[in-house]
Amino acid sequence: MKIVTFTHKQRTRIGLIEGDYVHVTNMDDTMQYMIRRGMTPTRMGERYPLTEVTLNAPVEPGKIIAIGKNYAEHAKETGSNVPTAPIIFAKFPSSIIATGQAITWSKGITKEVDWEGELAVVIGKRARNVSEEDAFKHVFGYTIANDVSARDLQLRTDAQWTRGKSLDTFCPLGPWIVTKDEIADPHALGIKTEISGNLRQDGNTKDFIFNIPTLIAYCSRMFTLEPGDLILTGTPAGVGEGMSPKTYLQDGDTVSITIEGIGTLTNSCVVTE
Repeated sequence: MKIVTFTHKQRTRIGLIEGDYVHVTNMDDTMQYMIRRGMTPTRMGERYPLTEVTLNAPVEPGKIIAIGKNYAEHAKETGSNVPTAPIIFAKFPSSIIATGQAITWSKGITKEVDWEGELAVVIGKRARNVSEEDAFKHVFGYTIANDVSARDLQLRTDAQWTRGKSLDTFCPLGPWIVTKDEIADPHALGIKTEISGNLRQDGNTKDFIFNIPTLIAYCSRMFTLEPGDLILTGTPAGVGEGMSPKTYLQDGDTVSITIEGIGTLTNSCVVTE
C-alpha cells in the first residue's frame, strides 16, 4: 500500500494512493496512531484527484535517526575514510516539511545549503536490542527524505552537525509511505536527485555500507526505536559539497528526489535576508 496523510477542504485524513487518485480510508487518526496500533486502513467510497488535495508529511516521528557516509563513494567525495561502524546523528522533527513545500533559509545564517536524497525507513514496531535476523519485523515501510545540510554550519563553523542538519524545513519527507510488502528488496532501489532539472545523484541502495537490518540492530542497542521513528539511511555520491567547484542550492531551485518503487519528493528553495 501507498499510505498518505492528506488535507481536502480543511479536513486531514489518511488515504491510499492508487494511480493519480487518493482514496479516503476509515482512518481519521494520525499515521503514528495507526502504526503504533498495527491498524490497516480500509478504502472507503470517496476518492479525489491528487491535484485537488494537499499532501502532508506522511509521518511525525518522535525521532529522526540519520546515518552519515553510508555509501563508500559519498564518503570518498567528502574526503573521508569509509566508516567501519555506522555514523549516527539526529535531525529535529521540527525540520520536517511535506512534498511541495519550500526549503527556506536566511542568508544571515547559512550560504552553503546542500541536498542529500535518501531512503527513509519507517519503524512499525517497538525495537530494543533487536537482532539483524528479526530487524525487518520492526519495519512498517519506506519513504523518501532529503537530508538538507548547511555545510558551512555543519563542517566549518560548528564542532558537530546538529544545527546544520536541523534548521526549520531541512527534512522534507514524502510523498507517502510505501508499506514494506510492496518493496521486494529495499537494497536494490535506484535513487536519483535532480536540481532544477539537472541530475546530481544517481545511486542505488545496493551500495549501502551498512544495510537496513544492520542499522536497526545497531541503533536498537543504543536507544529504543518507537513506532513512527525514522532511520535515514544515508545519501549516495553527488552532493554539492563534493563537486568541483562546490555547488550549493540557490533561491528558486527545485529539488526532486526519486526512489524506485516509492515516488518523487519535490521541494522548491526560497532564500530570505
